[in-house]
Amino acid sequence: MTDLVIGDDHTLFGEALAKVLSAHALDVQAVANTLPGVLDAVRAHQPEVCLLDRHFVEGDAVEMIPEIISSSAGTRVMILTADADVSGVMRALQFGAQGYVHKASGFRVLLDAIGRIMDDDSVVVEIPGQQASRPSPELADARRLYASLTARERECLGLIAEGLGTRAMARRLGVSDTTARTHSQRLLSKLGVHSRLEAASFAVRYSLLDTRPAGGPAPPYARRA
Repeated sequence: MTDLVIGDDHTLFGEALAKVLSAHALDVQAVANTLPGVLDAVRAHQPEVCLLDRHFVEGDAVEMIPEIISSSAGTRVMILTADADVSGVMRALQFGAQGYVHKASGFRVLLDAIGRIMDDDSVVVEIPGQQASRPSPELADARRLYASLTARERECLGLIAEGLGTRAMARRLGVSDTTARTHSQRLLSKLGVHSRLEAASFAVRYSLLDTRPAGGPAPPYARRA
């Protein structure tokens, strides 16, 4: 059984991924949502694989790959991100990553990539083809649903993905608990999901949290160093 540490600053996404991986005979030993937390978890557990998102509040996780490897020589680092930037792929591989998988690639692709780097030390890169002229029907539907949210609902979706509960969300937004709960319920209904966990997974899967409204600034949770 392959053991892993997951690093992703979208807390609910990381926890949801851990549950799915565990159901497929993979042993997730820790989920961390900060770069220092990832490093601490790798040092403590010495996992075979570290699945690492790129963008954290503290900065670009690619910069930390050498430190992860030096703290746990047997750990293979795989970047799992919504960022398809080719230069980022090259930097990650240069810093020692053995894989770079886009979150939109799908769970089966991720499982296959993990198996490949474990079986024969392959270097695996799975990112969307640059030749695609139009988004898939699923992505188009996701973007349409996201566009139906109000600016406040989009902000709430970002906070949900960070793992904030209703009370913490209300404090961050400067509104009452009741108002925060109402925003959350409305965005769940608009996205066609049944729980906060589903909403967070849906948003991260389709890179919705990195989408800025046309003509407007990036939302606070999409700003990364």
